[in-house]
Amino acid sequence: MAFTKINSKMIEARVVPGQRMFSQRGAMLAYTGEVRFTPNVTGGQGGVMSMIGRRVANEDTPLMTVEGQGSVLFGHGGHHVHVIDLTGDTLYVEADRLLAFEGSLQQSTMFMGSQGGVMGMVRGQVTGQGLFTTKLDGHGSVAVMAHGGVFELPITPHQPVHVDPQAYVAHRGQVQNKLSTALGWRDMIGRGSGEAFQLELSGNGTVYVQASEEKL
Repeated sequence: MAFTKINSKMIEARVVPGQRMFSQRGAMLAYTGEVRFTPNVTGGQGGVMSMIGRRVANEDTPLMTVEGQGSVLFGHGGHHVHVIDLTGDTLYVEADRLLAFEGSLQQSTMFMGSQGGVMGMVRGQVTGQGLFTTKLDGHGSVAVMAHGGVFELPITPHQPVHVDPQAYVAHRGQVQNKLSTALGWRDMIGRGSGEAFQLELSGNGTVYVQASEEKL
């Protein structure tokens, strides 16, 4: 495991020769050893399209490549940090909630509308969250950020989960998402949270929910 939780708002990452990790710019708090931090102009392993996707969605979350030998303390803005270990599966996480991840994971950018259809696009426009979400595949650890901590909710075929879009952090597994409305269009004016919109996740997996609707 590359990440060790120091407290609710800080993790320690082991950096070893021949392996790299990526972190959000500004997330490094302190480090020991011979560690190098290099701006990543291609958006991690997702390439140029990954970077373009975030910028189109106003989610320009620059990454740093971390290499060398030593240990690094990561945290950002006093937000709570939650570590998720992937064992060959896929994690979808809001780009601005991504703190750090191991370079063994393959990164790409997913258009939320591809799962949510037109309503997935509405989600991005009305709630203020982007249309693009970072997709991480493979074996490795991911550290995500949230307000007030993270709670894991299981998604089962017979029990879909409804989440306030602004409380959504990430999800994993064989999960489909769509945006539903709890109110009529006329009633939704001025309401951008779960009062009007619910992100419905169905299938088999887990959704990670933060304890606050506040945006990072």
